[in-house]
Parts: sequence; structure tokens; C-alpha cells
Amino acid sequence: MSKPMTKTQLVAALAEEMGADKKSAGAALDAICGIITREVSGGGAVTLPGVGKIQCRERPERMVRNPSTGEQFKKPADKVVKMTIAKALKDSVNG
Repeated sequence: MSKPMTKTQLVAALAEEMGADKKSAGAALDAICGIITREVSGGGAVTLPGVGKIQCRERPERMVRNPSTGEQFKKPADKVVKMTIAKALKDSVNG
């Protein structure tokens, strides 16, 4: 398995695709990340066409177990960020 792409590599690739400089590409990437963070933390969802949907889901209160001691305790309800991968991306990876 190869190493994940770093932010620097992503900005460089984005700049090349856009035909722009790295500063503009970095600003665009930061703006997109900011919009996604703001929308999802506010309880909404963001769909990235061809990539997937990022959303915040609520998890109910539940019983969990500490694996080291075996002790069971009640974990309060919380929120978790989930990403559902688009069918187009799944097909391109598996096809």
C-alpha cells in the first residue's frame, strides 16, 4: 500500500489541474475544507460529486466495555462524522 498524499502534494496536483499557482490552489483547498467543516459541524451534510457525502450522525447512549479491564459502562450519546463513498468512486477502484 502506498503512502497517503500529503497536503503539499495535493496542493501541487490541484495547482497543475487548475493551471494556477500553488498559492491559489492552497487557498482553494483551505476554503473547501473550511466550508465542509462549518457545514458538517452545524449538523448539515456536504456532497462531493463523484467522491461521496460527508455528514454528522448522532449516536445514542450505549453500553461499552473497557477492553483492558472488561468493565462495562454507559457511554453518553455523541456525534460522529461519517463519509459515504460515491458509487462512481467505488466502481473506479474496483473496476
